[in-house]
Amino acid sequence: RSNPYQANLLRDGVRRYLQLPVDQTVLILHAKVAQKSYGNEKRFFCPPPCVYLSGPGWKLKQEQIKASDLGEAGFRVCGYMGLDSMGSSLMETQKLSFEEQPDAKGFGCAKALYISDADKRKHFRLVLKLFFSNGQEIGTFHSKLIKVISKPSQKKQSLKNTDLCISSGSKVSLFNRLRSQTVSTRYLSVEGGAFIASARQWAAFTLHLADERCTRSEFPLREGYIRYGSVVQLVCTATGITLPPLIIRKVTKQYAMLDVDEPISQLHKCAFQFQGSDRMYLCLSTEKVIQFQASPCPKEANRELLNDGSCWTIIGTETVEYTFSESLACVHEPVSPVPLITALQLTGGGDVAMLDVQGEYFHAHLKVWFGDVEAETMYRSPKSLICVVPDVSAFGSDWRWLRYPITVPLLLIRDDGLIYSSSFTFTYTPEQSFIPGQQVLSDVPQDSDKLLDSIHQEFTRTNFHLFMQS
Repeated sequence: RSNPYQANLLRDGVRRYLQLPVDQTVLILHAKVAQKSYGNEKRFFCPPPCVYLSGPGWKLKQEQIKASDLGEAGFRVCGYMGLDSMGSSLMETQKLSFEEQPDAKGFGCAKALYISDADKRKHFRLVLKLFFSNGQEIGTFHSKLIKVISKPSQKKQSLKNTDLCISSGSKVSLFNRLRSQTVSTRYLSVEGGAFIASARQWAAFTLHLADERCTRSEFPLREGYIRYGSVVQLVCTATGITLPPLIIRKVTKQYAMLDVDEPISQLHKCAFQFQGSDRMYLCLSTEKVIQFQASPCPKEANRELLNDGSCWTIIGTETVEYTFSESLACVHEPVSPVPLITALQLTGGGDVAMLDVQGEYFHAHLKVWFGDVEAETMYRSPKSLICVVPDVSAFGSDWRWLRYPITVPLLLIRDDGLIYSSSFTFTYTPEQSFIPGQQVLSDVPQDSDKLLDSIHQEFTRTNFHLFMQS
């Protein structure tokens, strides 16, 4: 534990942070699979990996650097992205230049990354290194695992091997490439509250499997793998904007196949027919997203002829988000590794309640905080921290009169004061049946301390509940 003076200073700082979080967030978006390049051909990752920088902490940090008389050039954020285990040569990475968007987020995109046939790995990660333009290193950030494939599977997918199948509730990207030309690639995206076809940015959409018998207003969602012929809904993960219910169709040589019901695979060509419409399909026209009416095939009733703009390629996507705050620290070291909490497991109760914090990128210089209360923390492994759950009395003198649950955010704080926030919270819940009303207390004033002590013992035995904020 810190000494009392430092602990009080740090606690005051954490309280200020909780009232007004000054975070810096690095969000990496990338595809789940990457097609291998062969020989001199370079199959650039599609959609290209993207990085978004958000949060008020970036501006604050830039103002601090600017105040150090380094000028405008010193505080710009720049970065390099490449594949892991490739060495540090800049020839093997791509430089990212971040541009500010209307929503104040910084955006960078690595359009020229690929994996050659000389690389025999089945999986890899992307590595992002961020710097300020004065040379100060911000940190190193990793993507999730990406699976290497040689080409899109032409075989009917079996649900016994679901590696390449796309499940309901997963995130996907859709892109269109006219006449197979890379330069003509357009991505389904959202801008200004409307769906567009963008040559620069792509959006991740949650693909939901819907119950076909229900109306659009009900639209209950189902679990399972997506099959052709299913009714689905696409929801933009960033804005929540949705398209109407769509029937997903397999595309073969520019024909929509109406009688195919096999599972959908990564990098398949598909089309999206508006449910209940007369052969109307989701289509792009330059940068606009429109509806296109397919032509029936007189000789083959199970096919409909599409145009180029109605044929989409579908691919699963991943996002990984790193959030940190330098508001309490004068950080000279890189902020990485940025720990990520993925699960919590509680053991014991009362005075010996222990919380196993599970995740990635943990190290021995981290402490778990329950709101503004530091917990005794033991480093177990890069994937586990064990901490003692603080007694509820640590949150203030009114704990004895607690009648409602107290929910506190879980933070990880590095030795130098760097804060890593998380989406997890911890809730203390009083056992209502053991909390007396004022009448009971007034009847037994002489035993009130004993009574409250017994309430407290029962309370601490049963008051631990965990949940993750959505």
